[in-house]
Amino acid sequence: MTRYTRILLTCLTMLVVSAACSRPTPNSASPSDPPAQRITSEGVVRAAAQRVEIPAGGSAEATVRLTIQSGYHVNANPPTFPYLKATALEISPSDGVSVAFVTYPNALNKKFAFAEQPLAVYEGDTDLKATLKADKAAKKGERSIPARLRIQACDDQVCYPPGTLELAMPVNVK
Repeated sequence: MTRYTRILLTCLTMLVVSAACSRPTPNSASPSDPPAQRITSEGVVRAAAQRVEIPAGGSAEATVRLTIQSGYHVNANPPTFPYLKATALEISPSDGVSVAFVTYPNALNKKFAFAEQPLAVYEGDTDLKATLKADKAAKKGERSIPARLRIQACDDQVCYPPGTLELAMPVNVK
């Protein structure tokens, strides 16, 4: 091989490598593309507490409506396996109002490619119920009871990090 041929091959190789390295890959974003949206459990689940009236010294049922974005689900309570993060509603006692117990809806049993057996999940609109009780000495009137909803959203392939939604439960003690 002549010196001229070696130089020509070296230059061609450098040109090919340079062109390959400068080409964007199909999954890479160009500077003009908007940033990719990061999916979070809190981003695909909404929770809204409905207003509840409780007689002083009595109890009443409160409802928290979950709206789970289409294409996603959250683990039911109880979950299928102990290592799965269950959907859990925690209500803090406040201003003479406390929680007696929380009732979770019946789960959907759904088969996913990543699991050997169907998993207990919630999808779409789902209502959680909580029985709240007011002390006899609780001041009458409107108040907001703090609550937290612990969730872990998943799609049909992956689960996202668990998250917490902060809620304010509107309560009127009569």
